[in-house]
Amino acid sequence: MIAFLLSPVGRWLAGAVAALALLVGAYTYVDHKGYQRAAAHYTAKIAATAAALAEADANEQRRQTIANNAAKQREAAAIAALEAQEADNIELRRRLASEAQQDPDADRPSLGAGSVQRLNKIR
Repeated sequence: MIAFLLSPVGRWLAGAVAALALLVGAYTYVDHKGYQRAAAHYTAKIAATAAALAEADANEQRRQTIANNAAKQREAAAIAALEAQEADNIELRRRLASEAQQDPDADRPSLGAGSVQRLNKIR
C-alpha cells in the first residue's frame, strides 16, 4: 500500500482525493455558513412580522375598547333621557288624572272643554 502511494499514480490519486476532500469540506463549510445566515435572516424577519402582528392586535383591541366605551356612554345618556322623559310622562298622567277627578263635568256623556284640553296635552 505504501509503495502504491509513493508511485506517481498513487501520488496523483492521493492528491486528487485530498483535493476532492478539500473541495467537499470547503463547500460544506460555505454552504453551512450560508444556511446559518439565511436562517438568521428569516428568523429575524419572522420575529419582526410577529411583533408587527402583536402591535396591530393590541391597537385593534385598544380601538375596540374605546369604541365600546363610547357606545356605552351614548347608551347611558340615551337611557337617562328616556328615564327623564318617562318621569315627565308619569307626572303628566298623574296631574291629568287628578284634574279629571276634579272636573265637575266628568259624569257627562260628552266631552267638556276641560276634557278636550287634557286630551290635547297628551298628544
